[in-house]
Amino acid sequence: MKFSIKSAVIGLFLISAILLFGSSCQNNTDNQYGVFQVIDDQTVEMDGEIGSSSLSDYNNLIQDYPMIEQIQIMEIGGSTDDEINLLLSKAVHDDDIAIHLEDDGLIASGGVDFFLAGTTRTKGENTKIGVHSWSDGINEATDFPEGHANHLPYINYYQSIGFTQEEAEAFYYFTIHAAPASDIHWMTDEEIMTYGILTP
Repeated sequence: MKFSIKSAVIGLFLISAILLFGSSCQNNTDNQYGVFQVIDDQTVEMDGEIGSSSLSDYNNLIQDYPMIEQIQIMEIGGSTDDEINLLLSKAVHDDDIAIHLEDDGLIASGGVDFFLAGTTRTKGENTKIGVHSWSDGINEATDFPEGHANHLPYINYYQSIGFTQEEAEAFYYFTIHAAPASDIHWMTDEEIMTYGILTP
């Protein structure tokens, strides 16, 4: 009887230890939250495509590291979920987080929308910023006339992060006419300045 009780206690101890270890592993011991990698208590590096889990990944990140002040982007080639991307971007803006595009960094498509969420936006050397029209798989943005309701989610988003209506519309319509969904337009320095991609 003593042996069975002792074995049970040991067994419970081992199970608890395994569960605790597993829990700590799941709690991002490598400081990775999807496309977000924690550098220190105030800085996050970002690399990859924004997807359907990115908003929950970000919420978990901020819960664990509430003092984050800056996101440093290596590369965001786009988003597989535009709705989540806009919600994520707005959350980042509301959290008053700065965004920096690192040297040799790249943002394109939804990655540009995310970058614009930064309350301050800076970039390093030899960076690429690419825009194009969106597509729903059947129609492209340019198939709809200006002022159409299908354009509003993007225009409203730009306004929600500080663009005036005129600035939001100017940038949005520039992007959808710059290149079709199957292509990309890399913005020139002049265009980056004209559309206020970087903060002063």
